[in-house]
Amino acid sequence: MAERPEDLNLPNAVITRIIKEALPDGVNVSKEARSAISRAASVFVLYATSCANNFAMKSKRKTLSASDVLAAMEEMEFDRFITPLKDALEVYKREQKGKKEASEQKKKDKKPENDEQEKSKEEENEEDSEEVKMVDDQKEMENEDDDVEN
Repeated sequence: MAERPEDLNLPNAVITRIIKEALPDGVNVSKEARSAISRAASVFVLYATSCANNFAMKSKRKTLSASDVLAAMEEMEFDRFITPLKDALEVYKREQKGKKEASEQKKKDKKPENDEQEKSKEEENEEDSEEVKMVDDQKEMENEDDDVEN
């Protein structure tokens, strides 16, 4: 567990991408500024997590939920971020639901394929059995003919 903000360093590539997306083209950010933003982001994540954990503990739970995070944002006086966070959470839930439904549909679509393959194999086996039976019957008839001739 991270005891100090320095123990939790967010990846520089992620910080750089976030900074670039937040600023207009042509704006440069010094290495020192990126480092300061990274440290600030780490402190924010630790503080938000700690506040959210307090809400979970008050509810006698060990697992943080989205409602804990939203309550922590309010407690930290980041009220203006609550609505965008709720919207982002709804989008995330819809995406996850869509992925789950697509996965289930894929499984359902795959099952009939397997059923068809199994039926096809069964039909082939039946055909093979019928061919073997026909050959056996033909051999029996030939043997009977040979017996009759003798």
